[in-house]
Amino acid sequence: MDEKRALLSWFPALAEQVRFFPLGAFPTPLERMTKLEEAIGAGPLYVKREDLTATGFGGNKVRTLEGLFAVALERGAKQIWTTGAYGSNHAVCMAAHAPRAGLRSGALLFPQPVTRTAQNNLRALVAFGCELRPVAHAVTLPAAMLALEIEDRRKRAGHYVMVPGGAVPKGAFGHVSAALELAEQIARDGLEPPAHLVLAIGSTCTTAGLLVGLALAARLGLGFSQPPLIHAVRVTPWPVTSAPNTLRLALATAKALERRLGRIAALSYRELAKHLRIETRFFGGGYGVPVEGGAEAGRLFEAAGGPWVDEVYAEKSAAAFLALARERRDGPLLYWTTRATQPLPTPSADDLAHIPRPFRRFLGEEPLK
Repeated sequence: MDEKRALLSWFPALAEQVRFFPLGAFPTPLERMTKLEEAIGAGPLYVKREDLTATGFGGNKVRTLEGLFAVALERGAKQIWTTGAYGSNHAVCMAAHAPRAGLRSGALLFPQPVTRTAQNNLRALVAFGCELRPVAHAVTLPAAMLALEIEDRRKRAGHYVMVPGGAVPKGAFGHVSAALELAEQIARDGLEPPAHLVLAIGSTCTTAGLLVGLALAARLGLGFSQPPLIHAVRVTPWPVTSAPNTLRLALATAKALERRLGRIAALSYRELAKHLRIETRFFGGGYGVPVEGGAEAGRLFEAAGGPWVDEVYAEKSAAAFLALARERRDGPLLYWTTRATQPLPTPSADDLAHIPRPFRRFLGEEPLK
């Protein structure tokens, strides 16, 4: 039995089939945001501190990477590659933790709007020693991934290439476990279960895993009699964060578990869909573009002692959370953090001088306000 990963605690038969490379420190705290309740006159409000998944560099991606690092090592990989935008949180998390698994890190990255957070993430990738390769545009990413795989076969380089955000069932298993962990905390503390859960959605991996895990918790009678409505706040464009795309991954994750666990994990598309709402009104001007009301949400979170929220992802979900708290009175609300809050390393000037020119140009631009 694995007491730190709730999925394996509740379903120990999975231990030989679903492997996690240990990166995280679980469970992450579930906290009541009493100061925020007082500030906006609404509640109860809770936060699941996924920013604290690991001491060195946390965030929701730690749970994704535990599953995918295990896959990479099983396949004999020597270098693990991530894919995404210049300021990808997934890339930073991967680069921070890859050495713990004895893996080199690499990233195929495409341009995005210039923000301070994205620039800091890119600098951190350089500081972590991640091999960086620029991709001209998001639409050419599949071709770049294919070229990397061809290179791997030709040179036998030992590459393992992840899709953006690690959005595959073995990446989502960690978030199924996180949902069961939340349900355990609610049951242990005798809390009224949240009616609504709010988080940022980018690659869909976290949302898909939570959909499955919360449905499993309800079936187990653990913490929930029925799953909460998940408000997934879009930070990447359609169709990446469309409901059908998210539900496809959730259904694939459920079916992967059903093959191992049987009927308890048999979830239908319709059953999953009724607990998901994609929130689009806080998307703003696009991926990486700050949204109106986001900075104010960040200030309220900071004043209330909540987790730090960045302008690319978390300000949008925080603004949605506050709006929902003011609009609804049908039960507790839970905010699911996704961004790490630990300070990022900075590279030397010499290291920056040797990265590909598109990245140097991006770091030299004035960020959006």
